[in-house]
Amino acid sequence: MDREKLVRELMFHLRLGEDSSIEFKAIVFEGKKIKSPNRDSIAHEIAAFANGQGGSLLLGVEDKTREVIGFEDDKVSLTEEWVVNLSQQAISPPAKIHTRLLQLPNTHGALKTVIYIEVPRSISVHQSAGRYYQRIGSTKQEMKPEVLARLFQQRSQSRLIRFDETLVPGTSIDDIDNTLKQRFLKAGTPEHLQCKKLHLTATDDYDAGLSVSGVLLLTAEPTQWLSNAYVQCVHYSGTARDANDQLDAQDQTGPVDQQINGALDFVKRNMRVQATKDTGRIDIPQYNLGAIFEAVVNAIAHRDYSMTGRRIRLHMFADRLELFSPGQLSNSLTIDGLMENTVTRNEALVNLLSRYYNAHEEAGRQALIERRGEGVPKIMNASTALSGKEPEYRMVDDAELLLTVFAASKESE
Repeated sequence: MDREKLVRELMFHLRLGEDSSIEFKAIVFEGKKIKSPNRDSIAHEIAAFANGQGGSLLLGVEDKTREVIGFEDDKVSLTEEWVVNLSQQAISPPAKIHTRLLQLPNTHGALKTVIYIEVPRSISVHQSAGRYYQRIGSTKQEMKPEVLARLFQQRSQSRLIRFDETLVPGTSIDDIDNTLKQRFLKAGTPEHLQCKKLHLTATDDYDAGLSVSGVLLLTAEPTQWLSNAYVQCVHYSGTARDANDQLDAQDQTGPVDQQINGALDFVKRNMRVQATKDTGRIDIPQYNLGAIFEAVVNAIAHRDYSMTGRRIRLHMFADRLELFSPGQLSNSLTIDGLMENTVTRNEALVNLLSRYYNAHEEAGRQALIERRGEGVPKIMNASTALSGKEPEYRMVDDAELLLTVFAASKESE
């Protein structure tokens, strides 16, 4: 919404008062610290909007009198930072918000700076201070157990419906890239029915649009709706994360098949290839690209897309490659069981990648995913054969799966 139209809409709300879509809050400072309201109060409001149909907070306006108080210039950035931090730290999972600075007239016509915070409807269920809130009319209320249970079911955190099949709020079929959908379509069946059957589209009690899988596969920029659905690739010259040692960096965005190929090409471009000449030249690459392909596919296909604030990270060092994938291991799977078992978190996404996408040439197969549980054994065996050191899987803070693949060298032979 452009600034002029937004200001007109806010002036309309100031005349009529709060409703289910907007909340006014005056911020009181004591020195350079916010005295009121407390963090939990704002966190509750943000969580309530995110759990419902979304909404807005207008900071710098007295909620009872609707008087525009505004902020002094030196308090604006402090307040904005405070709100952003609590949206990430006081709400679980962190809530997505958008902030805008506006000027509105007070009762005397003087323009005052206010902070407009838009809270979009979320695909998760959020709690603040250990409680779940919803917006009813102009107030927030703690959700009753039966309401909470229904919301969890709708948003699939109960896993009765897989998360990758759920509706992404704010999407519509108009967001589908026509060039990306062709691989899924067959003649003789209406397009919308095919997309629905493949779980590329979804509906709930309020809207219809793209599912999480649909956003990941059918849109040119999935990060427009799933802000962390990309792969961060960084190459360091040393053995530690040091910005001064960074040689190359690239975020792999776009549909997830492009992310997979882009991440593999990044590794291919940056890894060293040494050679021995004792009995004729033998090239020794740092990594087995087939194993790296399997690792990247697993990270993208099985990551937890319901987690906000985390993206897949592929970091290359002089002696190793680290691949972080957001989320705990699915169901009862353990680190020790990775070699023997396979558990799919994103069933719809994996199914589509296995049926409709071809693998990179380094994979040594046709389908991007072959569901035989051979990915992890290939990562372990091929990498160990090349470097002489077995890759390591471990959980980080119970929130990320970290795979470390050690680099090969002439000394490894």
